[in-house]
Amino acid sequence: MPPRIALYPGSFDPPTNGHLSIIQRGLKMFDGLIVAVLKNPAKDELFSVEERVQLLRGALNLDKRVQVKTFSGLLVKFAQQEGVNTVLRGLRAVSDFEYEFQMANMNRKLDKEIETLFMMTGEDYFYISSRFVRDVARLGGDVSGLVPQNVLEALKKRFK
Repeated sequence: MPPRIALYPGSFDPPTNGHLSIIQRGLKMFDGLIVAVLKNPAKDELFSVEERVQLLRGALNLDKRVQVKTFSGLLVKFAQQEGVNTVLRGLRAVSDFEYEFQMANMNRKLDKEIETLFMMTGEDYFYISSRFVRDVARLGGDVSGLVPQNVLEALKKRFK
């Protein structure tokens, strides 16, 4: 039987402990994950795509079951290129579900083979978003415990 691989896409700007929780829990269900970092030139990014890839790799301690790659454009096309038909998405709140539900259905419309699996974020991380972490760090707040140590150091360096 071929390995079961899922795609976990996002901007990861910056990666948070919530993201790592989804990755760790996803690895209990799949043989491997491709963490797909979105290149979106329209977004105001704190860290470059390359920096986000390095931050994720550092936070994952080189787990061989996880590949960190970048993509731009349609997620469905990237999934097809990678030979993956399962997308893993984390949900924090009901408000996330509405957007994610629409996106999952559009992806399925574009490719009937694509399935989206929604995973609830762990109770310790449901209130964390990359945007909130960026804003708090920018204003000098303490985000330790919300992000991996290497990301905390990168945030401190960026906002010193």
